[in-house]
Amino acid sequence: MTAAPQMSATGTGTIRMNDVWTRFATGDGWVHRGLSFDVGSGESFVVIGGSGAGKSVLVKLLIGLLAPERGDVIVDGVDIPNTSEYQLYRTMKHIGVLFQFGALFDSLAIWENVTFGIQDRGLSERELRRIATEKLKMVGLRGVEDKLPSQLSGGMRKRVGLARAIAYEPDILICDEPTSGLDPVMSDTISELILQMKDRLGVTTLTITHDMTSAYKIGDRIGMLYEGQIRACGTPEEIRASSDPIVQQFIAGRALGPMSIGEEET
Repeated sequence: MTAAPQMSATGTGTIRMNDVWTRFATGDGWVHRGLSFDVGSGESFVVIGGSGAGKSVLVKLLIGLLAPERGDVIVDGVDIPNTSEYQLYRTMKHIGVLFQFGALFDSLAIWENVTFGIQDRGLSERELRRIATEKLKMVGLRGVEDKLPSQLSGGMRKRVGLARAIAYEPDILICDEPTSGLDPVMSDTISELILQMKDRLGVTTLTITHDMTSAYKIGDRIGMLYEGQIRACGTPEEIRASSDPIVQQFIAGRALGPMSIGEEET
Protein backbone atom coordinates (compact mmCIF):
# COMPACT_ATOMS: atom_id res chain seq x y z
CA MET A 1 0.00 0.00 0.00
CA THR A 2 1.27 3.45 -0.83
CA ALA A 3 1.01 6.03 1.89
CA ALA A 4 -0.42 8.80 -0.25
CA PRO A 5 -1.52 7.87 -3.77
CA GLN A 6 -1.26 10.79 -6.17
CA MET A 7 -4.55 11.74 -7.78
CA SER A 8 -5.96 14.77 -9.51
CA ALA A 9 -7.11 16.80 -6.51
CA THR A 10 -6.92 20.44 -7.39
CA GLY A 11 -10.45 21.33 -8.52
CA THR A 12 -14.04 21.37 -7.35
CA GLY A 13 -14.83 18.91 -4.59
CA THR A 14 -11.21 17.85 -4.10
CA ILE A 15 -8.73 17.98 -1.23
CA ARG A 16 -4.94 17.92 -1.35
CA MET A 17 -2.52 18.07 1.53
CA ASN A 18 1.10 18.06 0.43
CA ASP A 19 4.09 17.88 2.81
CA VAL A 20 2.20 19.63 5.61
CA TRP A 21 4.09 20.39 8.83
CA THR A 22 2.07 21.71 11.77
CA ARG A 23 3.07 22.85 15.25
CA PHE A 24 0.98 23.86 18.21
CA ALA A 25 1.05 27.56 19.09
CA THR A 26 3.50 26.79 21.91
CA GLY A 27 5.95 25.42 19.34
CA ASP A 28 6.50 22.26 21.39
CA GLY A 29 6.89 19.48 18.85
CA TRP A 30 5.27 18.67 15.55
CA VAL A 31 1.67 17.55 15.16
CA HIS A 32 2.08 16.75 11.46
CA ARG A 33 5.42 15.88 9.90
CA GLY A 34 5.11 15.97 6.13
CA LEU A 35 1.45 14.93 6.00
CA SER A 36 0.32 14.21 2.44
CA PHE A 37 -2.84 12.77 0.90
CA ASP A 38 -5.30 13.48 -1.90
CA VAL A 39 -9.07 13.06 -2.01
CA GLY A 40 -10.70 12.94 -5.43
CA SER A 41 -14.04 14.49 -6.39
CA GLY A 42 -16.94 12.34 -5.15
CA GLU A 43 -14.68 10.08 -3.09
CA SER A 44 -15.24 9.05 0.52
CA PHE A 45 -11.89 9.20 2.32
CA VAL A 46 -11.58 8.21 5.97
CA VAL A 47 -8.71 9.22 8.25
CA ILE A 48 -8.20 6.90 11.21
CA GLY A 49 -5.78 7.20 14.10
CA GLY A 50 -5.50 7.08 17.84
CA SER A 51 -6.15 9.84 20.34
CA GLY A 52 -3.47 12.48 19.97
CA ALA A 53 -2.63 11.62 16.36
CA GLY A 54 -3.60 15.07 15.11
CA LYS A 55 -6.95 14.27 13.52
CA SER A 56 -8.85 17.25 14.92
CA VAL A 57 -5.95 19.55 14.03
CA LEU A 58 -6.30 18.24 10.48
CA VAL A 59 -9.93 19.40 10.38
CA LYS A 60 -8.89 22.87 11.58
CA LEU A 61 -6.35 23.09 8.77
CA LEU A 62 -8.95 22.15 6.17
CA ILE A 63 -11.42 24.83 7.27
CA GLY A 64 -8.85 27.57 7.77
CA LEU A 65 -8.85 27.79 11.56
CA LEU A 66 -5.15 26.89 11.67
CA ALA A 67 -2.31 27.34 9.20
CA PRO A 68 0.61 24.93 8.79
CA GLU A 69 4.24 25.93 9.26
CA ARG A 70 4.75 24.80 5.67
CA GLY A 71 3.13 22.69 3.02
CA ASP A 72 0.04 22.92 0.82
CA VAL A 73 -3.58 22.69 1.97
CA ILE A 74 -5.75 22.85 -1.18
CA VAL A 75 -9.50 22.52 -0.65
CA ASP A 76 -12.01 22.84 -3.49
CA GLY A 77 -9.19 24.22 -5.63
CA VAL A 78 -8.29 26.98 -3.13
CA ASP A 79 -4.94 27.36 -1.32
CA ILE A 80 -6.47 27.70 2.15
CA PRO A 81 -3.52 29.12 4.18
CA ASN A 82 -2.65 31.70 1.53
CA THR A 83 -6.02 32.88 0.30
CA SER A 84 -7.77 36.12 1.22
CA GLU A 85 -10.31 36.28 4.02
CA TYR A 86 -13.02 36.95 1.44
CA GLN A 87 -12.06 33.95 -0.71
CA LEU A 88 -11.85 31.74 2.39
CA TYR A 89 -15.39 32.82 3.31
CA ARG A 90 -16.61 31.97 -0.20
CA THR A 91 -14.87 28.60 -0.14
CA MET A 92 -16.35 27.64 3.22
CA LYS A 93 -19.80 28.16 1.70
CA HIS A 94 -19.08 25.04 -0.37
CA ILE A 95 -17.96 22.95 2.60
CA GLY A 96 -20.27 21.36 5.16
CA VAL A 97 -18.85 20.31 8.52
CA LEU A 98 -20.33 17.86 11.01
CA PHE A 99 -18.48 18.69 14.22
CA GLN A 100 -17.62 16.04 16.80
CA PHE A 101 -20.01 17.31 19.47
CA GLY A 102 -22.67 18.68 17.12
CA ALA A 103 -21.85 22.33 17.95
CA LEU A 104 -25.53 23.28 17.97
CA PHE A 105 -26.65 26.60 19.44
CA ASP A 106 -28.62 25.82 22.60
CA SER A 107 -30.80 28.93 22.40
CA LEU A 108 -31.87 28.44 18.78
CA ALA A 109 -34.68 26.22 17.54
CA ILE A 110 -33.66 23.24 15.42
CA TRP A 111 -34.76 24.89 12.16
CA GLU A 112 -32.63 27.91 13.03
CA ASN A 113 -29.64 25.68 13.75
CA VAL A 114 -30.02 23.85 10.44
CA THR A 115 -30.22 27.06 8.42
CA PHE A 116 -27.76 29.12 10.46
CA GLY A 117 -25.12 29.13 7.76
CA ILE A 118 -27.46 30.23 4.97
CA GLN A 119 -29.36 32.97 6.75
CA ASP A 120 -27.27 35.59 4.95
CA ARG A 121 -28.77 34.64 1.59
CA GLY A 122 -31.77 36.92 1.91
CA LEU A 123 -34.27 34.07 2.21
CA SER A 124 -37.59 34.51 4.01
CA GLU A 125 -38.30 32.65 7.24
CA ARG A 126 -40.81 30.52 5.33
CA GLU A 127 -38.14 29.47 2.82
CA LEU A 128 -35.59 28.82 5.55
CA ARG A 129 -38.10 26.62 7.37
CA ARG A 130 -38.81 24.76 4.14
CA ILE A 131 -35.10 24.05 3.64
CA ALA A 132 -34.70 22.97 7.27
CA THR A 133 -37.64 20.57 7.01
CA GLU A 134 -36.29 19.14 3.75
CA LYS A 135 -32.79 18.54 5.15
CA LEU A 136 -34.13 17.12 8.41
CA LYS A 137 -36.23 14.62 6.46
CA MET A 138 -33.10 13.58 4.58
CA VAL A 139 -31.48 12.57 7.87
CA GLY A 140 -34.61 10.86 9.16
CA LEU A 141 -35.97 13.56 11.47
CA ARG A 142 -39.53 14.88 11.31
CA GLY A 143 -41.48 17.27 13.49
CA VAL A 144 -38.50 18.59 15.44
CA GLU A 145 -38.13 21.97 13.74
CA ASP A 146 -39.35 24.01 16.72
CA LYS A 147 -37.66 22.00 19.45
CA LEU A 148 -34.45 23.05 21.19
CA PRO A 149 -31.27 20.93 21.07
CA SER A 150 -31.68 20.08 24.78
CA GLN A 151 -34.93 18.31 23.93
CA LEU A 152 -33.20 15.84 21.59
CA SER A 153 -31.09 12.76 22.21
CA GLY A 154 -27.39 12.68 21.36
CA GLY A 155 -28.03 10.72 18.19
CA MET A 156 -30.73 13.14 17.09
CA ARG A 157 -28.41 16.09 17.69
CA LYS A 158 -25.79 14.42 15.48
CA ARG A 159 -28.39 14.11 12.74
CA VAL A 160 -29.33 17.77 13.14
CA GLY A 161 -25.63 18.60 12.77
CA LEU A 162 -25.54 16.57 9.56
CA ALA A 163 -28.67 18.32 8.28
CA ARG A 164 -26.98 21.68 8.93
CA ALA A 165 -23.84 20.52 7.12
CA ILE A 166 -25.78 19.63 3.97
CA ALA A 167 -28.00 22.75 4.08
CA TYR A 168 -25.13 24.50 2.27
CA GLU A 169 -25.52 21.97 -0.57
CA PRO A 170 -21.75 21.56 -0.28
CA ASP A 171 -19.15 20.16 -2.66
CA ILE A 172 -17.28 18.70 0.33
CA LEU A 173 -18.60 17.21 3.56
CA ILE A 174 -16.18 16.94 6.50
CA CYS A 175 -17.25 14.74 9.41
CA ASP A 176 -15.23 14.93 12.64
CA GLU A 177 -15.76 11.80 14.77
CA PRO A 178 -19.42 11.45 13.67
CA THR A 179 -20.07 8.32 15.76
CA SER A 180 -18.26 9.45 18.92
CA GLY A 181 -20.35 8.91 22.06
CA LEU A 182 -23.09 6.95 20.28
CA ASP A 183 -24.25 3.41 20.87
CA PRO A 184 -23.56 0.83 18.11
CA VAL A 185 -27.05 1.05 16.61
CA MET A 186 -26.99 4.85 16.34
CA SER A 187 -23.39 4.77 15.13
CA ASP A 188 -24.45 2.53 12.27
CA THR A 189 -27.37 4.86 11.52
CA ILE A 190 -25.04 7.88 11.28
CA SER A 191 -22.61 5.95 9.07
CA GLU A 192 -25.46 4.94 6.79
CA LEU A 193 -26.63 8.56 6.57
CA ILE A 194 -23.15 9.74 5.58
CA LEU A 195 -23.14 7.13 2.81
CA GLN A 196 -26.56 8.28 1.66
CA MET A 197 -25.46 11.92 1.57
CA LYS A 198 -22.47 10.96 -0.58
CA ASP A 199 -24.61 8.96 -3.00
CA ARG A 200 -27.62 11.29 -3.16
CA LEU A 201 -25.77 14.60 -3.21
CA GLY A 202 -22.57 13.52 -4.96
CA VAL A 203 -20.39 15.21 -2.34
CA THR A 204 -16.77 14.46 -1.60
CA THR A 205 -16.59 13.16 1.96
CA LEU A 206 -13.70 13.27 4.40
CA THR A 207 -14.38 11.57 7.72
CA ILE A 208 -12.16 11.62 10.81
CA THR A 209 -12.77 8.66 13.09
CA HIS A 210 -11.30 6.04 15.39
CA ASP A 211 -14.35 3.81 14.81
CA MET A 212 -13.19 1.03 12.48
CA THR A 213 -16.71 -0.34 11.93
CA SER A 214 -17.75 3.04 10.59
CA ALA A 215 -14.49 3.48 8.64
CA TYR A 216 -14.94 0.17 6.83
CA LYS A 217 -18.53 0.99 6.00
CA ILE A 218 -18.20 4.50 4.59
CA GLY A 219 -14.66 4.65 3.20
CA ASP A 220 -13.70 4.21 -0.44
CA ARG A 221 -10.18 4.56 0.94
CA ILE A 222 -8.82 4.71 4.47
CA GLY A 223 -5.65 6.49 5.56
CA MET A 224 -4.05 5.89 8.94
CA LEU A 225 -2.55 8.96 10.60
CA TYR A 226 0.38 8.02 12.82
CA GLU A 227 3.34 10.09 14.04
CA GLY A 228 2.30 13.02 11.89
CA GLN A 229 2.07 11.20 8.57
CA ILE A 230 -0.23 8.89 6.65
CA ARG A 231 1.28 5.58 7.68
CA ALA A 232 -0.83 3.45 5.34
CA CYS A 233 -3.54 4.12 2.79
CA GLY A 234 -5.81 1.81 0.84
CA THR A 235 -9.26 0.37 0.39
CA PRO A 236 -11.01 -1.11 3.44
CA GLU A 237 -9.98 -4.56 2.22
CA GLU A 238 -6.35 -3.48 1.88
CA ILE A 239 -6.31 -1.95 5.35
CA ARG A 240 -7.81 -5.12 6.86
CA ALA A 241 -5.12 -7.19 5.13
CA SER A 242 -2.23 -4.83 5.93
CA SER A 243 0.97 -6.48 7.09
CA ASP A 244 2.01 -3.32 8.95
CA PRO A 245 2.05 -4.19 12.68
CA ILE A 246 1.08 -0.64 13.67
CA VAL A 247 -2.00 -0.79 11.45
CA GLN A 248 -2.97 -4.20 12.75
CA GLN A 249 -2.45 -3.06 16.34
CA PHE A 250 -4.81 -0.13 15.80
CA ILE A 251 -7.58 -1.97 13.97
CA ALA A 252 -7.47 -4.68 16.63
CA GLY A 253 -8.22 -2.01 19.22
CA ARG A 254 -4.89 -2.17 21.06
CA ALA A 255 -3.09 0.91 22.33
CA LEU A 256 -0.40 2.26 20.03
CA GLY A 257 1.86 3.44 22.82
CA PRO A 258 2.77 6.94 24.05
CA MET A 259 2.79 9.85 21.60
CA SER A 260 5.76 12.13 21.18
CA ILE A 261 5.81 15.51 22.91
CA GLY A 262 3.60 17.96 21.09
CA GLU A 263 1.21 15.41 19.59
CA GLU A 264 -1.63 15.89 22.01
CA GLU A 265 -4.80 17.01 20.22
CA THR A 266 -6.75 20.16 20.84
